[in-house]
Amino acid sequence: KKAIDINFPIRKTPPPPPHFLIKNVICCLFLLLFLALPVQSQTPIPTVPPRLTNPTVMSSCGLPASYAQFDSSATVTTFNMTADCVFSRWAVQTNLAFLYFSSGEFTINGNGYSIIGPASANVSLYVGDGTSGAVLNLNDVTVRQAGDENAVITVDGGRLNARNLILRDNHSTWVLSVTRSGQAYLENARVLSNRGVGTGPVVFNIGSSGGPLLRITNGVFRGNTDFDYFIDFAGAVELRGCITLADGLDNNQRSGGALTDRRSCPKRKKEKIPTATATLRPLAVTCPVLSQFGIAVHATYGLASGVQCQRLDGGGIGIQSIVEAGFIEAVDIWGYVEQGVEVCFPQSGRLLFLDARTMPRAIAPLESTVVDGMTCGSIASPGSIVLMPN
Repeated sequence: KKAIDINFPIRKTPPPPPHFLIKNVICCLFLLLFLALPVQSQTPIPTVPPRLTNPTVMSSCGLPASYAQFDSSATVTTFNMTADCVFSRWAVQTNLAFLYFSSGEFTINGNGYSIIGPASANVSLYVGDGTSGAVLNLNDVTVRQAGDENAVITVDGGRLNARNLILRDNHSTWVLSVTRSGQAYLENARVLSNRGVGTGPVVFNIGSSGGPLLRITNGVFRGNTDFDYFIDFAGAVELRGCITLADGLDNNQRSGGALTDRRSCPKRKKEKIPTATATLRPLAVTCPVLSQFGIAVHATYGLASGVQCQRLDGGGIGIQSIVEAGFIEAVDIWGYVEQGVEVCFPQSGRLLFLDARTMPRAIAPLESTVVDGMTCGSIASPGSIVLMPN
């Protein structure tokens, strides 16, 4: 048989195009990265309220609805209170505050309302983290029924600017504690009916390290009990303006720092009150009658000392521009006004003073403060106090 030689041509497979190889390499890399990821475990439920730098849930009173921490990344920096804020007994950790401002600048406009509690938190408001320049501005707000065996407010390396701040009915070792490089500036402060608890309670505790500073410009301290000292400090304390201490703690200050005392309360002229005789009718006590309209009047020597009050209508005011502007309330004060008389209205607004010593009566703005939700103004000469809309 004749052998038949059959030669089949060998075809060589061409290499894959470059883009195909690149796709395969990328897919392999993604697969390796996916396999290298650790197995994610379920996040445990926290046992304390979470720290939030920008809370989205706000309570009806105008403050965060839960325990919160703020820093410079927060977009909510100003809070306007619209009612009293009552906080329950959160199980917060030791030395943590209910509202903690660690960095950045924040403002709470209290509008005369109160931050109440939480009683179980060691601190209600905490400013700074020891080194940061956190700033908290408190305006027209009351902090009450708060604290534990620590401080109601702590300023730790930050700064507190407080105007018309009222601290009342708190139970704590310190009403205010300023530590490290912290600074606290209080203007028109009222510290009333607080009770000291714990070891060595003092109204103000001003630490030593870092040079802390406390400056009080005008203040009233009354009814605070069970405190060892008014101020215990190794930093710097400045007392300015009129400081009224009615707790038996005046000059009872344990100090290792620098105290600057520039108190200068205005001296009120003491006039002899006429004594009623058989031929003179006793002076009528007219000011308490205003309480039926929610208006409170206070006089240095009492409402029976000769001060007289009368609620005015538009005709009694007699100034058409004030009437057309829609005044809210008006009270005329005469008699023994030089002793100092304070009038408080239940509504909010701005105050005008109509001076009875001029004819026609000169109109001037009157400085006001918010006390327990009431708008108050003080005078030392006869005239009318008018409450106007803001």
